[in-house]
Amino acid sequence: MSWLVLAVSGVLETVWASALAESRGFSRLGPSALFVVALTASMGGLAYALRTIPVGTGYAVWVGIGAVGTAAYGMLALDEPATALRIACLMLIVVGIVGLKLVH
Repeated sequence: MSWLVLAVSGVLETVWASALAESRGFSRLGPSALFVVALTASMGGLAYALRTIPVGTGYAVWVGIGAVGTAAYGMLALDEPATALRIACLMLIVVGIVGLKLVH
């Protein structure tokens, strides 16, 4: 259960990071509110998961999911560059996440 909560919390990290960018410095109410809700839920889920997953592993997985998700959002929705090298680097993060799960 902790791994599932950790994965969802990582996805919520993508949500709050994207909402933060869309809030334009907290000048837009909707994205600002989404940021606060997603951040709170993401941190709560991380805290829950860290009850049974070591902090180094849990934090690395949480950040990795958030980083890959946020970069993917940027490429798909914000017209950020989607070069082969950038995608390959993101895949290395995914391999690291899977590796941490397998050795846990």
